[in-house]
Amino acid sequence: MQIRRASANDAYILAKAILIAERAHVTKGILEVILGGTEDKCFIHHLSTTQIPHLFHYSYYLIAEEGGFPIGSLGGYSSRISGYRSLQKAIPEVDQKLNFPIRHKSFGTGIKNTFLFAREIDGVWVIDSVATLPAHRGKGVALKLLNQILEIGERQGYLKAQVNMYIGNEPALNLYSKLGFEIIEEKPCKRFKINFGHGGF
Repeated sequence: MQIRRASANDAYILAKAILIAERAHVTKGILEVILGGTEDKCFIHHLSTTQIPHLFHYSYYLIAEEGGFPIGSLGGYSSRISGYRSLQKAIPEVDQKLNFPIRHKSFGTGIKNTFLFAREIDGVWVIDSVATLPAHRGKGVALKLLNQILEIGERQGYLKAQVNMYIGNEPALNLYSKLGFEIIEEKPCKRFKINFGHGGF
């Protein structure tokens, strides 16, 4: 297994991986509900290559490969520099390219009502979109990716890291606990259970 930095050429791979991470232990991710699409849709594909860097930008991602094929990925970014506010600024660039003004409006509302429900702690290294292809789970892919992205954050001076996860995702909770993460806050929401199949963050 090899781990490398993602490039702009990995946009399609990252779009698929981000949606896999979004689904976690449920059947449909938040982005799929907000955008009404799947990995075959191009919005997230283009979102990862905007001029403005943000939490879904390829430059913040690592990709794990086996035999030259991608089998997992994750992102790591500064909450202060490249969090949700940066994402909102980048969306119009994709809208202009794809001519999706209605999608822009719904996506912006979706971010406000869902993503921001998980509070970003200012000044921490945030881990996002941890995904392993189903056929490669159980090989320690996510653990290797997490260790490397945490090292990158530490080299940049971050002493604490944050990861947001769905309530009820026990495999993820077990993995993060091994690395020293602790639950500091839970945000339950009945609407999330109805719309997304999980009880909150």
